[in-house]
Amino acid sequence: MVNCPLCDAVIDVDEEELDEGDSLICEECGANLAVSGVSPLELASEKEVEEDDDDLDDDDDFEDDEDAAEDEEEKDEEY
Repeated sequence: MVNCPLCDAVIDVDEEELDEGDSLICEECGANLAVSGVSPLELASEKEVEEDDDDLDDDDDFEDDEDAAEDEEEKDEEY
């Protein structure tokens, strides 16, 4: 058993059947939840998981911009 991270209701699930990234719905508050860890079992709202993924994507874009700027500087130094 695990508790909903939003309403703290007890969710009765077979923990051995769940993998990270699996989705659940809290029967008490109706929240869409995602398994964020399996040992110990941890749940997060799918909204939080999506926001974290978006943040990671934004960071990747920033790193790509830095790499492009470094490449430009190297080209300028060669000439």
